Amino acid sequence: LYHPDDADENARAHAALPKIFELTLSLGGTLSGEHGIGLAKRDFMAQAFTPATLATMRAIKAALDPDGILNPGKVLPPG
Repeated sequence: LYHPDDADENARAHAALPKIFELTLSLGGTLSGEHGIGLAKRDFMAQAFTPATLATMRAIKAALDPDGILNPGKVLPPG
């Protein structure tokens, strides 16, 4: 909901993301929406889930995608 070609507007939008996600999580909300996690939200997964839950997610991902070819690096933060 911003003009990515406008450098100032782009910078303000990206600076707002951490604040929006932090507030969302503090109010009991979730990062996931109609488009899933993706790159913008990936780095906030550690705030939304426990290390054990992230480890389980990584194990499931590895079991279902052993070659790592399905959306590599787009859902789970580096382990």
